[in-house]
Amino acid sequence: MEWTGARYTDLPTAEVWTWIDAAPEDVWPVVSDVTLMPEMSPELQSVEWCEEGRKFLGRSKHDAFGEWETTSYVVECEAPRVFAWAVQDPEEPSAVWKFTLEPENGGTLLTQWMRMGPGRSGLSFAIDRMPEKEQKIVFVRMREFETAMQGTLAAIKARIENR
Repeated sequence: MEWTGARYTDLPTAEVWTWIDAAPEDVWPVVSDVTLMPEMSPELQSVEWCEEGRKFLGRSKHDAFGEWETTSYVVECEAPRVFAWAVQDPEEPSAVWKFTLEPENGGTLLTQWMRMGPGRSGLSFAIDRMPEKEQKIVFVRMREFETAMQGTLAAIKARIENR
């Protein structure tokens, strides 16, 4: 991954992928329905649309960070290929998340990607308290994101292939 030794200002990214035995058109309804994501994520507790297709409120929970809410904005939506959202401020997000679907070998190559920053997030407060540990804090959080994303893709794959 690109985030080894990274600082928050480096805008570290994580990316995972899986192949799903279904066409992108059959995968799209799951990845573009953010209200399903809490079922596939241990951290994300709930999601509700504020403006259908444009803006949603997410509630999350983490042992080290507690509970929090974020507003996310859909920044890219091209069915059945790309679904992306920016967290907090779309001009300077605390994170950007994206699903990409590509036809491959009669199925779909599903990729989930995320970038931390440039806007401040809960992680920024931990870094403020321990600036000397910034690289370790970022590394640990990026590993958590990567692991969670692998779990999310596995859950999406199972949901679609086991219909």
